[in-house]
Amino acid sequence: MESTGRLTVLLKVSYGQACLYLGSLLIILLSFLLVRQLVKQRRPRGFPPGPTPFPIIGNILSLASEPHVYMKKQSEIHGQIFSLDLGGISTVVLNGYDVVKECLVHQSDVFADRPSLPLFEKMTKMGGLLNAKYGRGWVEHRKLAVNSFRYFGTGQKTFENKISEECLFFVDAIDEHKGKPFDPKHLVTNAVSNVTNLILFGNRFTYDDHEFRHMIEIFSENVELAASGWAFLYNAFPWIEILPFGKHQKLFRNATAVYVFLQQIIERFAQGRTRQSPRHYIDAYLDEMEQSAGDSAASFSQENLIFSVGELIIAGTETTTNAIRWAMLYMALYPSVQEKVHREIDQVLGNSRPPTLEDRLRLPYLEAVLHEVLRFCNVVPLGIFRATSGDALVRGYSIPRSTLVITNLYSVHFDEKYWSHPDVFSPERFLDGKGNFNRREAFLPFSLGRRHCLGEPLARMEMFLFFSSLMQRFSLQFPSGAVPSLTPKLGMTLQPLPYAICATKRQQ
Repeated sequence: MESTGRLTVLLKVSYGQACLYLGSLLIILLSFLLVRQLVKQRRPRGFPPGPTPFPIIGNILSLASEPHVYMKKQSEIHGQIFSLDLGGISTVVLNGYDVVKECLVHQSDVFADRPSLPLFEKMTKMGGLLNAKYGRGWVEHRKLAVNSFRYFGTGQKTFENKISEECLFFVDAIDEHKGKPFDPKHLVTNAVSNVTNLILFGNRFTYDDHEFRHMIEIFSENVELAASGWAFLYNAFPWIEILPFGKHQKLFRNATAVYVFLQQIIERFAQGRTRQSPRHYIDAYLDEMEQSAGDSAASFSQENLIFSVGELIIAGTETTTNAIRWAMLYMALYPSVQEKVHREIDQVLGNSRPPTLEDRLRLPYLEAVLHEVLRFCNVVPLGIFRATSGDALVRGYSIPRSTLVITNLYSVHFDEKYWSHPDVFSPERFLDGKGNFNRREAFLPFSLGRRHCLGEPLARMEMFLFFSSLMQRFSLQFPSGAVPSLTPKLGMTLQPLPYAICATKRQQ
């Protein structure tokens, strides 16, 4: 009896000591992690100044709402080049045209890398095309994509006819609404993505293809989630992956579903392939895989093919789709601007023939409207994050290799040095005194340097042909008493919130 009591006491003492020991270890571990995090948050010597970060999380909370606007305001305090702390990730932000050009053009190689962020590493393993590190893999994939876009798309005279055919499908689908209110997002997204699909797969998808439509919706959702606060938190603290909740988990589930779908669709369009006689990007990529099979350093692989196709679909759809949706919204919002577009189209085209690319020079006001939409709406306000491939010196500041770099393109398009009254929507800023279209230097919706958008020529073709075809046939108005919000939906792109519009067939 007495021995049993002693054993109980000993067990209680041992248990208490064990808890104390484990508690001490936990405190030591947390203290170590805290000190390590605080050390990471120290600015390197010669680094640009910036707003004071909070302990642990840095400046992440400041990016929760309109990060592009926040960064422009900070540049007014700290200068055109300043730094942020994204939870221990030292970041340099470039604001205004002058410093963006200085870095992306005059030091293009140094600012051509991609950051090895945990989110990018998990999603694409830093492979594919858009997120690939600056090196042989990126060069190989970029070259193949540029050649494919030229060979299967913009470099072919017949490709304009294919876009015009898609424009006809598009306006006919709108006409089915008979002037009643509808949300144009679905139709615009499908029409624009089909142009890229012709290059990637040699085929288009019907507007009622629910499987492809669902995949595009997932892509769009991931573009939004990838710039959410949870994404920034995951990059700073990747261990939060163990948490069963959070938007990052939705992002990963979406990515898995898209990967499987792309795998299936690539297999489908690779059927009937003849080696060295490519019909589209898929065939051309598989040819490169076979040719480089004996080269252990080559980057072409089945996995990178899937990543590249997914990235090209996103890049080829999101920006152009949102630009056209913004353009439709602003035509209804500014009837006087829409009236000038209609007048110009009637004078040049009438209603007897569809627009062609040769009409761009004869439709300067329409071109000015599209350019002002891209400037004013800033579809990709922060570009795609970059990193330095080596040590850089910018305006007396030292930027170490592998530093995360954000180019605030919003600040470029609202740079008072180059744009008078930038907060006013005014297509006339792109016209000279004689009414001719006037290119502007500080106009960078497709970025600059080594990593500028390879699909820029295609995007410009699409925007002109889709928008001119739309405006030739329809007048756009909001439903009675329903003016939508101009507040954008935040993500890697700025897209309009869902809105309804009426497209009334014009009587010319």
